[in-house]
Amino acid sequence: MDKWLAAALDYIPDWLGHQMRWTEQPGCALAIAHKGKVVVEQAWGYANADRKQELTPRHRMRVASHSKTFTAAGIMKLREKGKLQLDDPAGKYVKGLHPTVAKATVAQLLSHTAGIIRDGKDTGQWTHRRPFLSVPEFMKELAEPQPIDANLRMKYSNHGFGLAGQVIEAVTGESYNKWIQREVVEAVGLEETRPDMPSPKGGPLAKGHSSKLPLGRRVILPSDTSTEGLASATGFISTAHDLALFFNLISPSAKKSILSVASRREMARRHWKVPHSQIERWYGLGTISGSLAGWDHFGHSGGFPGFITRTATIPAHDLTLSVLTNSADGMSHQFLDGCMHIMRRFHQHGAPARRVADWTGRWWSLWGCFDLVPMGEKVMVSTPALLDPFMDASEITVSSRDKGRVTEAGGFASFGEEIRRIRKRGKVAEIYATGSILKPEAEAVKEATNRYER
Repeated sequence: MDKWLAAALDYIPDWLGHQMRWTEQPGCALAIAHKGKVVVEQAWGYANADRKQELTPRHRMRVASHSKTFTAAGIMKLREKGKLQLDDPAGKYVKGLHPTVAKATVAQLLSHTAGIIRDGKDTGQWTHRRPFLSVPEFMKELAEPQPIDANLRMKYSNHGFGLAGQVIEAVTGESYNKWIQREVVEAVGLEETRPDMPSPKGGPLAKGHSSKLPLGRRVILPSDTSTEGLASATGFISTAHDLALFFNLISPSAKKSILSVASRREMARRHWKVPHSQIERWYGLGTISGSLAGWDHFGHSGGFPGFITRTATIPAHDLTLSVLTNSADGMSHQFLDGCMHIMRRFHQHGAPARRVADWTGRWWSLWGCFDLVPMGEKVMVSTPALLDPFMDASEITVSSRDKGRVTEAGGFASFGEEIRRIRKRGKVAEIYATGSILKPEAEAVKEATNRYER
């Protein structure tokens, strides 16, 4: 492993743990895979906040639309075996469809360009007002005219991926859940993943949580709902560990995979731009792609009642990050982007040189905290409360064992001013930072309590 990456992986859990305290999310799980192996795995918070049940990396969560990537991988595997083609119309395999739906190709189903309704005319399954649709129920809606013509634009559709699951059943002669479990999930070597409920035997399942508003508190949401006929669109349960490993192994850069390089490239390729979005994103075949700070990535996200999840692979560095949160306002998207910003900054500056390597720690004042994070020959001043902790970060050039100066900073910061480490009994106890004293958290709490509460 490159030294810059090892240094980044040391800081990411520290930053994300602070984010969990700062945002008061119920629970969060993180896994990072590199070159086919999971190298970071950690969890924070609760699997059930009401019972104060600790969340562990082994807790399964509903990962919803990550299911689409598994389904697309299954289709590509069947294509490699000559069982179907991406240009085949869905009606070749599935009967009872409206003529326009029957003409939709397998590729259009996987790229959300078939023009199919998103979730049906009654979407109460997403608010626990009704069960998820059975196969006959959603197939009945696919026998009706659809909202728009095919190939006009990217238009997300769970019904479309439900139909893709029916294509798999027609081609294989098996149920979608049974075939995808054996040919994709188990073939990759995943042990904590299933296409729908029930959860793997003996595997704990995290509870979902509502957002705080409008009740003013979070309530527990059921997480064991079956998605019935729509497992191929949104049914999967998994862990951050398994998702990081799966997406890492279907990357075009992976050394081994259940799919050919050509199939993996086709899945991750930018087929259709996501319209009407300020963030430039693209949809491939069961994958979402984009760029952050110059790094191209692909993956998927998921939203299930009480769960928000996201996974992204950076092919250029053989890295995959998966962040799972168990609340309706979960911050998996923001947390994952923050992790990528951290990696990007370490890649830019490199691992810390020996002379600055011990300039570390989280230091507090009344205004919050700052992290000293050595990179290369400099020490960065991180703000861990930010979703990009190194945004406009000041830089310290170290001149001696315990002295330095701010040599890069914004116009409103303290450019050119002095930084000192203050030792007590030989250990660094405080930071003199451009005129202010920063302390360890316990000392800052004690000082604030004495000053304001006594």
